[in-house]
Amino acid sequence: MQLVVGRVGRAHGIKGDVTVEVRTDEPELRLGPGAVLATDPASAGPLTIESGRVHSGRLLLRFEGVRDRTGAEALRNVLLIAEIDPEELPEDPDEFYDHQLMDLDVVLADGTEIGRITEISHLPSQDLFIVERPDGSEVMIPFVEEIVTEIDLEEQRAVIDPPPGLIDDRAEVAGGRSESGGQDESGGQGESVGDDH
Repeated sequence: MQLVVGRVGRAHGIKGDVTVEVRTDEPELRLGPGAVLATDPASAGPLTIESGRVHSGRLLLRFEGVRDRTGAEALRNVLLIAEIDPEELPEDPDEFYDHQLMDLDVVLADGTEIGRITEISHLPSQDLFIVERPDGSEVMIPFVEEIVTEIDLEEQRAVIDPPPGLIDDRAEVAGGRSESGGQDESGGQGESVGDDH
């Protein structure tokens, strides 16, 4: 099974180094010297990592056969893909591979269905679940332990405890007691996400 583990960024210096946007929780395992990676587009690879180092908080890699800035620039935006055993699990029990999380049902602690994970977006600050609601709209849920309280792979579900306003109908789910709850403006953020223009 193939897993995207990084994306090549800008060239760094003149000897073929490139910056890499890391998309794996195990960069030392997936992006270490000697690793052979497939690429998207496939014509750019396969690439073998010759060396790697961290510079100013960014991972720099040098690939075998890439010796100058021109060669490094030609790799910009190429996705780096590792081949992994689908049965393999991350070492940390609180970490998951994207393929394990795709299509999980997203529910509240009381079992209320929110939707299904259709995509995982890796941002510099955090990862986001893109969740498709039953009505076809989408909501983005930060993958942080304060919000995603449980991942149950056997039951194929992610349990969330979203703050008010993260999910547009949270006001009526939390306490359908008062009509005024629907006027809360914080719920407006979630509505623009599901816009189908």
